[in-house]
Amino acid sequence: MLFANVNWVAVLVSAVASMVVGFLWYSPPLFQKAYLAEIGKTAEDAAAAPPTNYLISFVLAIVEAFFLSTLISAMGNPGVGSGLAAGFMVWLGFVATTSAANSLFGDRTFRLWYVQNGNHLLTLLAMGAIIGVMG
Repeated sequence: MLFANVNWVAVLVSAVASMVVGFLWYSPPLFQKAYLAEIGKTAEDAAAAPPTNYLISFVLAIVEAFFLSTLISAMGNPGVGSGLAAGFMVWLGFVATTSAANSLFGDRTFRLWYVQNGNHLLTLLAMGAIIGVMG
């Protein structure tokens, strides 16, 4: 069973990496200003986000890393290359496509799509590399 091959340490490290990527990506020196402008919020609004948002995001990152781990395990050749390939394929095949459709029908700009999907891509690549290396 694929679930038996999950390295929980790799999953947790990947979830932490997801949070680090997000904090950096949406920081003031990088894309915070563009992101906030696209969603119509201010830096003060962002700073006032409830702490539960971060806790829930971490739990969701654990779920994401868990399923990415099962995919990498099913590929049968763990390693950084397989991890990066899996992360990219998940992003391109599922995340980028569905979020683009959501942007179209949600009347969102593609600038917002680019900002959010840059974060998703880097997150999945980081998770894939970590899981691939740690097995």
